[in-house]
Amino acid sequence: MKSTDLKIGCQTFTWEMLGSGWQGGPDDLLRAIAKGGYAGIEITDTMIGGYAKKPEAFARALGDAGLTLVSFAFGSQSGFTLPEQIAGDLEATRRWVDFAANFPGALVSMGSATVVSDGPRADKFAVAAECYNRSMEIGKAAGVTVAVHPSSHHNTLLLTRADYDALFALLEPQVGWVPDTGHILRGGQVMADTLAAFRDRIRYVHLKDVDASGTWTMLGEGACDVPTVIATVREAPLFNGWIVVEEESEQAGMDPASAVRANYETLRRLGV
Repeated sequence: MKSTDLKIGCQTFTWEMLGSGWQGGPDDLLRAIAKGGYAGIEITDTMIGGYAKKPEAFARALGDAGLTLVSFAFGSQSGFTLPEQIAGDLEATRRWVDFAANFPGALVSMGSATVVSDGPRADKFAVAAECYNRSMEIGKAAGVTVAVHPSSHHNTLLLTRADYDALFALLEPQVGWVPDTGHILRGGQVMADTLAAFRDRIRYVHLKDVDASGTWTMLGEGACDVPTVIATVREAPLFNGWIVVEEESEQAGMDPASAVRANYETLRRLGV
């Protein structure tokens, strides 16, 4: 039986969701995440700042902070569902794959397919699948794994289990998946069933929590069975060991650094 050693990382969306309320930069994120006890970071195209064209400098900053780049995440205003925008989306993939290739083991995580235009949903699944599949090939050529991160946010195409089934049936086996516990629960899915159905795609996991109504809560205060999720994903054949904590609750909106520190302590109490 496979039993992967666990490493705990932090996603920067906890700060990104503040919008103009966040006036810091990537170095501030590195300091806060390292101080919170984390070993790794997943950063986004929105939060990378001046390091976007300076991967060597970012590698030095990570080293100084004692952090590893787990993944580079990006989205698109096209929602990855507009056929006329595929070329631009693939160019973005190339740019961020080239960036991530400077960091051994780092992945590229593509955001959730989203409805941004009229027309049949089935057509949008096909466009998203083409974009994800072609992005995977770009990553493969550079030695970088590309994975999909579904969400439950406004107009997502990937909310319910039926949505996951529709997309994943069109994806090549090499396209990875970043299961997000909060989004899975907000989609009304049965966590164990969804993780089991697509276990061969799991590369790492986003861990966050919601209450029974789907409202974001601090980790351990909602409906997510954290120990069971971790026990399940660590047995997935391609899981790389990274548990990436992301926080979207009201508490995070008031003090992101304090919230992510509290989540790290919650994991420690749970024996992670």
